[in-house]
Amino acid sequence: MAEDLMTIRQMCDAFDVTPRTLRFYESRELIAPERRGQHRFYDRQDRGRLKLILQGKRFGFSLEQIRQLLELYNPGEDNVTQLAATIDASRQRLADMMRQQEELKTAIIDLTQQIAEAERLLTERSDERHSA
Repeated sequence: MAEDLMTIRQMCDAFDVTPRTLRFYESRELIAPERRGQHRFYDRQDRGRLKLILQGKRFGFSLEQIRQLLELYNPGEDNVTQLAATIDASRQRLADMMRQQEELKTAIIDLTQQIAEAERLLTERSDERHSA
C-alpha cells in the first residue's frame, strides 16, 4: 500500500468519524476512495475533501451545498470559480448565522424573563401557602 493511502480505520481515527459516516459520504459522491475488493483506501484528495466536508458541516452547510462546491474543484487550474462560489456561499451562510444569533439572543432574554416571572409566582404562592 502506498504511503499516502489510508485505510478506513486510519481515516476514522484521524478525523474522529465513524466508518458509517465515511461510507455515507462515499454514497453521496463526496469522497471516492480506491476500492480493492472489500477494502477502501483514501488518498490525499479524499482526506482534503473530508476535511472540507467536516468544516462545511460545522459551519452549517448542507451536504448538497458542500457537494456542489467540491464539484467545482479542478486540479491543475486556478479554481477561481470554486473560490468565488465558496466566498458567496460563505457570506450567505454567515448572514444566516448572524440572523440566527440575534434571534437566539432575543429568545434567551425572553426565556430568562419567563423563568424569572415563573419563579416570582412560585415564591408568592409558596409564601401565601405558609402564611395561611
